[in-house]
Amino acid sequence: MFELDLRSRMPIYEQLVEKLKELMINEVLKPDEQLPSVRSLAQQLTINPNTIQKAYRELENQGYIYSVKGRGSFVNPSSHIQNTEKLMKVKEELSKLLSEALYLGMTADDLKQMIADIEASVGREHTDDRN
Repeated sequence: MFELDLRSRMPIYEQLVEKLKELMINEVLKPDEQLPSVRSLAQQLTINPNTIQKAYRELENQGYIYSVKGRGSFVNPSSHIQNTEKLMKVKEELSKLLSEALYLGMTADDLKQMIADIEASVGREHTDDRN
């Protein structure tokens, strides 16, 4: 499914959260699709099941997944609906990063090109999924 960097300073559960979010945002994991069980994903990634559980709990708190007792965890279809609170947090983080990029010498044109590239990439992924 994906690989984690065990030497990274970022905690493993945070890496897992980010990877799963990426898969959901790019619609590799579809709405209402069941996620791998904690035990099977822990075996696959050779990490502690508690780490997987912590990542799943964080994703549930953020609204990306939901759990059904006795059945497992599933991708939340509402995660594709704009959530104003989440969007505000993303805007705040993005504002900080953009300010830093400009301070370090990146130009507005560089940023616009980067946005255009990302938008084209995301658009292509959505088109590829429909074909």
